[in-house]
Amino acid sequence: MQTDNHASRILLGISGGIAAYKAPLLVRNLRTRGADVVPVLTQNASRFVTETALQAVADNRPRTELWDAEAEAAMGHIELARWADAVVIAPATANLIARLANGIADDLLTTLYLATTAPVFIAPAMNVKMWEHAATQRNIQRLRDDGVTVLGPAHGEQACGEFGPGRMIEPQEIAEAVTAAIGTPRVLDGTRVLITAGPTREFLDPVRFISNRSSGRQGFALAEAARNAGAEVTLVAGPVHLSTPTGIERIDVVSAREMKDAVTERAPDADIFVSVAAVADYRPHTVHDQKLKKSQQQSGDFRVALKENEDIVGSIAGVEPRPFVVGFAAETENPLEYAREKRRRKCMDAIVVNDVSDAAIGFDSSDNAVTLIHAGGEVGLPKMPKGAIARRLVDEIATLYASAGRG
Repeated sequence: MQTDNHASRILLGISGGIAAYKAPLLVRNLRTRGADVVPVLTQNASRFVTETALQAVADNRPRTELWDAEAEAAMGHIELARWADAVVIAPATANLIARLANGIADDLLTTLYLATTAPVFIAPAMNVKMWEHAATQRNIQRLRDDGVTVLGPAHGEQACGEFGPGRMIEPQEIAEAVTAAIGTPRVLDGTRVLITAGPTREFLDPVRFISNRSSGRQGFALAEAARNAGAEVTLVAGPVHLSTPTGIERIDVVSAREMKDAVTERAPDADIFVSVAAVADYRPHTVHDQKLKKSQQQSGDFRVALKENEDIVGSIAGVEPRPFVVGFAAETENPLEYAREKRRRKCMDAIVVNDVSDAAIGFDSSDNAVTLIHAGGEVGLPKMPKGAIARRLVDEIATLYASAGRG
């Protein structure tokens, strides 16, 4: 977080991938959010985007050479590394990621990476097979372990014609994530926040289970926003395909009972508990050791006896002392009415509700629109990316927590 009034100062590293053509748009997005941007190009990046274009949108001379006498006389690479509030590398190719992960400083950009103490963000961009290769995944994990925030990649069609993970996320998403992270007020400094995210799976036999469409994105976004706001965050995650945000403790679970056990163990040490997970209400009464065969059924109908799972958020909200409790509700009709009743019935301090009947928000979407309900009123947040929703919710939760005399 910045401690003075200067504009956010960002070094934008650009490596030699086809997605480099989006760099001028990323510069523009960063500048519209108040950032001062200095582009730093690798030698290969210059094959995809020109220094002239970047200087026009950045209003700063792009840097390309470690041995640039004129640039070094004005602001040497060490001073440039110290100048930055953040280093953003987009696109980050497989080659550059490997060099960063192994501490190789053979050009200006990799040297700046080693010399800076500012937070570093990378947006990978490469062919799907390159992204999935074990070497790339090792390098990505090493960078995460070193404190680098990895933004993306996105799934989709690639320039080579293949489809899958590897596309650089859009410039607007990168700019939003970076400026939010370096400019977030630390409204939860010193607090311990426990968050659940994703679905649960309730197994009938070794191959079949009851679950739901939750992707876990909103819970993971809240965990990241709480971390950026200064909290010590523990994330209890159901089965999702999401990377763990840097600096967050993650506990992976599968079933509702496993999630309840993890939450019950950790809730006494938490100041705030946010139950975002879409926990299965029921589980099969009998779990079979072997896969059930059609021949085992007496008729064409297949019936499963279910029993109710224990209520996680209710079990935490109903005891004293307890953390400040915020629940989530995904509804398809009368969302506000049902959420108000649920908050009162389960003794929650606040509840966040969204209408999952709207395909444009909630499950399987990168956007959301929610209403935060508490004893003193309601706050509606219109449709926006889930990261933005998370930041707004963290601000609101921090205010409620402080007003309750807990902060």
